[in-house]
Amino acid sequence: MTTPSTQQATPEPLPPYTLRAAVANRRMNRRAWIITSLLVVFQIINFADKAVLGLVAEPAMRELQLTAGQFGFIGSAFFFLFAIAAVGVGFLAGKVPTRWILLVAGVSWAILQFPMLFGGGAAVLLVTRILLGGAEGPATPITLQHVHGWFPAKERGLPSSMVAIGSTLGPIIAAPILAWVIAHPDLGWRWAFGVLGIVGLLWSVAWFFIGRDGPYSHAATKPGGEFAADPEAAAPPATATPSTDPAGPPSAPAADSDDTRGSVADFSDMLGIVPILRIIGSRMFIVAVLAGAGCFWAQGFLTTWSPKYLSAVVELSPEAIGLVSTFPWVIGALALLVLGYASRFLMRRGVTVRWALGALFGATLLVSGLCFLVLPRVEGPVAVAVLTVGAGLAMIYPLAPTAVAFSVCSRQRAAVMATLTGFASIGGVIAPSMVGLLMDGAGYVPTPKGQPVPAVMIEALTGGMNSAFWMIGIYLLVVGAASVLLLNPDWTARRLQRFTYHG
Repeated sequence: MTTPSTQQATPEPLPPYTLRAAVANRRMNRRAWIITSLLVVFQIINFADKAVLGLVAEPAMRELQLTAGQFGFIGSAFFFLFAIAAVGVGFLAGKVPTRWILLVAGVSWAILQFPMLFGGGAAVLLVTRILLGGAEGPATPITLQHVHGWFPAKERGLPSSMVAIGSTLGPIIAAPILAWVIAHPDLGWRWAFGVLGIVGLLWSVAWFFIGRDGPYSHAATKPGGEFAADPEAAAPPATATPSTDPAGPPSAPAADSDDTRGSVADFSDMLGIVPILRIIGSRMFIVAVLAGAGCFWAQGFLTTWSPKYLSAVVELSPEAIGLVSTFPWVIGALALLVLGYASRFLMRRGVTVRWALGALFGATLLVSGLCFLVLPRVEGPVAVAVLTVGAGLAMIYPLAPTAVAFSVCSRQRAAVMATLTGFASIGGVIAPSMVGLLMDGAGYVPTPKGQPVPAVMIEALTGGMNSAFWMIGIYLLVVGAASVLLLNPDWTARRLQRFTYHG
């Protein structure tokens, strides 16, 4: 007779494509998380490249003799080629393995940092920022497309959020280091660019040897292709939970189906190709673009003018500014992490993508908009705290293309996400110039080096920025509410499948 004490309980299988399963099984999903980690670092470098301009604002404006409007124009110039490159490379990614696109991007970013290290002037700064913006335009959609190729649909929320968190970790990690470099008497502000160039080259070398495309990539099914030849990426691991449906896995809805029930996550990878104009003309895509523009506005402000604002409001030292300017990005990282876990938790329990991702995204923007509306009415440390929360919660832009990606097939995701990012980046074009012009209009003039900033100049600076804050606050309230109501990948996917290409 077998006693309970002698019975061996069968261990419950770990959910596939989780970090625990990656450690326990030591199979393909371990590679998936290694790739995810490298892409996190890639995004860290990406946003450190953006943040460096704001950190060098004070010494660069003095040495290059730039007004606030001129420096704001250089900040906006980063986005001149951003949209064009994002869209063009996004369509290219449907035909070229994204691992090579990421490698070219990493090398380009690094090389474009060095001209300022070697003595470039205002014109060189302008040209390199334009070219850098073009090279970094496709970064977010391509990294999301790449990481989606390593995970099944219902597991993409968490790795997507982790990659997105890299965009917030960039300023968090880089700002204190670069602020120290800028303040060091033997280095100075030009070496801030040099450090970023060196780090970019090191990442590119690591990616060349480690980077691969995953089994859920659109190119993975090509017969005889490099993806099928990768023993770790040839197929999903055997630990994947089998379907309990006797009819097999769920299939994409019929083109003439009016069924609006269920989550698109159940059949996202089985969607057919539809005309691209149908996608970008959908109400969900338009809402995502408008909401993303608000997120990019906040990013443009943080990477160009936030250090200047902190200096005027609380009179911090350059080293302290380097630390405090990271706080919004910390909030952004926490928001992305919480929303990523929440969306994964909800989708694994059958909640539709609309409520598990789209509505959470919109609700967060509503809170961000309220903070910006309050900001002109507070001052000192309270203003810094409100700015930290408001701008930090606007750092969740990657959730918008992630949500939209659920409604299109794998082959079209990179193009759609890149087009969305390109259009949304208009907000980043507007923000630096808008704030700079409002400051000029309020009468702000940069103070010569070594002289204290007059109270009237501080008042002009904060007045110009406050005008921008209430404008973006109202805008975020509107697009946040629209996102809650209309960012619905489940309905959009079924709608778009009526126009699937046949034959």
